[in-house]
Amino acid sequence: MDSLARNNTWDLVELPKGRSVVGCKWVFKLKRKVDGSIETYKVRLVAKGYSQVEGIEFHEIFSLVVKLVSICIVLALTTLLNLELEQLDVKTTFLHGDLNEELYMEQQECFVQGCSRRLVCKLTQTMVQEV
Repeated sequence: MDSLARNNTWDLVELPKGRSVVGCKWVFKLKRKVDGSIETYKVRLVAKGYSQVEGIEFHEIFSLVVKLVSICIVLALTTLLNLELEQLDVKTTFLHGDLNEELYMEQQECFVQGCSRRLVCKLTQTMVQEV
């Protein structure tokens, strides 16, 4: 949640009339070592975009990936510093995609803010993040 807040992933606003709101949920995953023991606990907050109506709430579907310039910088530094690169993992790749549509998402139950009036999250960027 801290990373989502730091990256200004949404603004808390009142839901405009005539607009719909999508839910959200936590997706939990265990990353295991080769021997089967737990290496890390992973969690993602995802919007339930399947409830959106094509042509009204979205116009195209795409999967955002890391920017090419970011990969080029890492590869250039690897070469410049005479290092070997075995793997590249960008944790907040999906956080940095700008949205063209206005998308409103419910606040996650355990993190509700603005209790005096029912506020929703107006997404400013794509909102899938792995922690």
